[in-house]
Amino acid sequence: MDIQQGLSLLAVAILIALTAFFVASEFAIVKIRSTQLEPHLATGKKSAIYAKKVTSNLDEYLSACQLGITITALGIGRLAEPTFEQMLHPFFEDVVPASAVTSLSIAVSFLFATFLHVVIGELAPKTIAIQRAEQVTLLFARPLVWFYRMLFPLIWSLNGSARLLIKMLGFKPMSEHEVTHTEEELRLIISDSYKGGEINQSEFKYVSKIFDFDDRIAKEIMVPRTEISAISIEDSLEDNLAIMREEKFTRYPVVNGDKDHILGIVNVREVLSDIVAPDVTEEIKLENYIRPVISVIESIPVNDLLVEMQKKQTHMAILYDEYGGTAGLITAEDIIEEIVGEIRDEFDVEEDPLISKIDEDHYLLDGKTLISEVNKLLHVEISEEDVDTIGGWLLTEKYDIAVGETLTFGPYVFAVKAFDGRQIKQIEVLKNDEENRFKKDEEERFDPPYEASGS
Repeated sequence: MDIQQGLSLLAVAILIALTAFFVASEFAIVKIRSTQLEPHLATGKKSAIYAKKVTSNLDEYLSACQLGITITALGIGRLAEPTFEQMLHPFFEDVVPASAVTSLSIAVSFLFATFLHVVIGELAPKTIAIQRAEQVTLLFARPLVWFYRMLFPLIWSLNGSARLLIKMLGFKPMSEHEVTHTEEELRLIISDSYKGGEINQSEFKYVSKIFDFDDRIAKEIMVPRTEISAISIEDSLEDNLAIMREEKFTRYPVVNGDKDHILGIVNVREVLSDIVAPDVTEEIKLENYIRPVISVIESIPVNDLLVEMQKKQTHMAILYDEYGGTAGLITAEDIIEEIVGEIRDEFDVEEDPLISKIDEDHYLLDGKTLISEVNKLLHVEISEEDVDTIGGWLLTEKYDIAVGETLTFGPYVFAVKAFDGRQIKQIEVLKNDEENRFKKDEEERFDPPYEASGS
């Protein structure tokens, strides 16, 4: 190897190293999040200042990286192939026919140069940059800024030409690099983070419920009118206290006549505090403890209702339907449970879950289960146009449906198991091909065993 070949090899090595620098810089500055730089900026780290400058002007510095990659790639193509060909030519002269020496040495030199360029110059730096985006950005940001400043006129003119071409093609140029994500993209990112062990199951569930929370309306999570525990302004204090002792809630709506006429809410603690206070001598009247309650349409988004409740500093809201009648009520706890799950205190009665899985494709559903949840569970498309719950849907499909009767939808059979008054309480769901199991169960339940009689 002569000096000329040695210098050429050194130049090739430098160009491949520069390619690796620009490739690693490009992937690192795209991958890193601005929040990762905040701790370094707080300590006044100079490399973080340069990194912040780069990540805040991604379009310009990505253009610098692409220009650097292009220049180094052209340099490698110009130097590597002829240098390797000159080194391999004498070797092939001794092992192949003279007519094939030049062609073979050129082909092998091209493949070897391509291998070095792709593997060492691009693939390896890319992988390292993705896995160590923070460290690579902090390390390479300063030299990348220097490179950008040195070639600023060229980079500016190339960017301007690209924007002009984009406009001519009918596209809108972007002044800033796109860093926003759609809700679906964020869900996928969160899911990948959970699978990768970056967040735990509780964090994953909380974030997922936040997305669902924004799509909920108050009607879907309210306590329906039929289940509202209320006290009446017309009843005596003793009768109302009896209701409070039995139900054990903290707040009660106060009605005047019926549940369509709600005067406000009463906090039990205020009433009991005055009952046990030794210095209270005047008669305790329920109307003195009634506080205003907000009333909103049942179709209000839960998120908007929470904001309204925070503004009015109230823990309860009354929901009315399109006709002005009371549809139900909702508490702050109901809203919070949509994010964090069920919250129970020492007075809460243990309730069966809305959805219980018995076996594969075999479920027990509470009649109040939302149709949207059933659709998600069974991968069907039951209409939500007229009713919200699965029990309500069964009644709209067959108004006189009775316990033990079934209704088929898609691949599933829905069987009514129990009623609570006029409300369907429990529903059993099985795949269509197992409908005979329903019939067998009902025959055993309602038909007496046959006894043969002889004469």
